[in-house]
Amino acid sequence: MRAALWFVALFGVAVASALLAGGNQSTVTVFWSPYRVDLSLNLVLLALVVLFVMLHLAWRAMTALFELPHQARRWRLQQKERAMHAALLDALSELWSGRYVRAVKSADKALALESLLASVRTPDDPAPRHAHQLRAVAHLVAAESAHALRDRDTRVSHLQAIMAMNRDESGETVEETMESAYLAAARWAMSDRDAPEAMRWLDGLRHGAARRMLALRMRLKAARLNQQHRTALETARLLSKHGAFSETAGQSLLRELAVSSLNEAHDSAQLQRAWEGLEASERNQPEVVLHAAQRMLKLSGEATAVMPWLTPLWNRMVQQPDSCTPAIRERVAQTLARALLMLPTDPEWLASIDRARQTYPRWVELQYLAGMVCWHHALWGKAQQMLEQAAPQLSHADMQRQAWRTLAQLAEQKEDTARAQLCWKRAAEVAA
Repeated sequence: MRAALWFVALFGVAVASALLAGGNQSTVTVFWSPYRVDLSLNLVLLALVVLFVMLHLAWRAMTALFELPHQARRWRLQQKERAMHAALLDALSELWSGRYVRAVKSADKALALESLLASVRTPDDPAPRHAHQLRAVAHLVAAESAHALRDRDTRVSHLQAIMAMNRDESGETVEETMESAYLAAARWAMSDRDAPEAMRWLDGLRHGAARRMLALRMRLKAARLNQQHRTALETARLLSKHGAFSETAGQSLLRELAVSSLNEAHDSAQLQRAWEGLEASERNQPEVVLHAAQRMLKLSGEATAVMPWLTPLWNRMVQQPDSCTPAIRERVAQTLARALLMLPTDPEWLASIDRARQTYPRWVELQYLAGMVCWHHALWGKAQQMLEQAAPQLSHADMQRQAWRTLAQLAEQKEDTARAQLCWKRAAEVAA
């Protein structure tokens, strides 16, 4: 469309010029004493146009001539800038290919070229807008390569250079550069197994950067390495909510950290606070419940405190038999038997355990639990019957040993010395 408009305009100019020049009889007279020169008006107009064109071309030629030194300078600066970019690209490719010594040299070359450009550039020369980022990336590449070479001094010097160049500047680009430096420093500290140093770098991040998945993953590793299980648990929760782990891996990690946080408690009050600090999904996991109950019984022997934890697990195991593995069932039976033996006799628990034993007659651990509770209720005959059936079949060494010891005590009560000695011998023979 534009070409058609130009063509129409040119055609109109040509028609107007032809109409003006074709019938134009005007003349231009120039008096130069004692001469007189008569010229056609068309010739004069043509001469003026030609003169204007020649003067314009001459002016363009002179301008281009005087611009040659500036163009040569810009060309030299451009060549240096291209060499700087090429050196940085070489450093990156060499870093990724594992040529760390060459990567350090290429990064140093890029930094040297950038410094040379900054020193020879005048206010009239355009400065690249990405010079700050380029210098920071070169320092990071050199520091990363030095870290791979175990050259701590070089790594620290390049990291300090990044901090120095960003200290007196501000802006979004500077903030992003600082974040990359902090994350890299934290990763290097983790590689050196220096968890406190890694946490110090991570704590220096802005709130938004600190909640990124990369930062959270490093915080999780640093907290676990530094034995800060509570911090690690909170970080793992955030990562799990962000979808950083698969469902199975996330549950396994949260379970492990919850157990570790419970291990940090050194008395019953601390353990109670740690238990209350867990989320509902974590308190519902059988491994966490059992570990908390066993830890409470070990610290204080307060069976009344653990029964509210064990009761929902017991009900779930009985009502949903597929929700617990055989190993979990064994631990439930062992922990529940230990807790009930510390409490006064409870007929409701005895009836509940007996109903479960009758519902699942093949569960040996329920026979053991029923036998121990019957012994606690002074139901000697029934306790002996249950324990004699369960003792040879139990796979858990502590439960089997306890069953034989209880049978030995029952035999001693009946003054059956031979039977008691046999049971004590069986208890001693159980492998630890």
